[in-house]
Amino acid sequence: MSTLSQIRPSEATGEAATLLAELKKNIGAVPNMAKAMANSPALLKGWMALSAALAGGVLPAPVRERLALASAEYNRCSYCLSAHTYLGKNVAKLDSEEIERARHEQSADLHAAALSGAIARGRGAVDESTITSARAAGVTDAEMAEVVGNLALNILTNYFNLVAGTESEFPVVNPHQHV
Repeated sequence: MSTLSQIRPSEATGEAATLLAELKKNIGAVPNMAKAMANSPALLKGWMALSAALAGGVLPAPVRERLALASAEYNRCSYCLSAHTYLGKNVAKLDSEEIERARHEQSADLHAAALSGAIARGRGAVDESTITSARAAGVTDAEMAEVVGNLALNILTNYFNLVAGTESEFPVVNPHQHV
């Protein structure tokens, strides 16, 4: 059940209206999450700016989607898991097996696995052997920095959607039960 109202683009005013119109122009739709974020134009603007900046970085879409899937699974965010399962399959062209691996910070691609594991598993605290393994897999400073940025972006959306109770417009995928 939604705890935050969703602001429809047709009913938005001021900066919220401008941002929702920009989002629709850029991606062709306004996700339910963005409609709820429009309650705070500052938050919506920040999410849009960080998303755009990281999309233009060194990490390709398939890697960013793997990170999003791992974060959504870890944080038990069904909305984000549903959205990124859809995007992973239809935009980043990840197959079902790779999507399932990504949910557990794994990948058949050793470089992608090193990117996920280098920082995410340790919640930012990494030991020398983790860095050495990531470096051996070819992880660069730019990639490592952007992994942190992408994880921060995904934690933001995970927590926001958990608080907002955002209803998914994507086929629903629920996190695995953690023991």
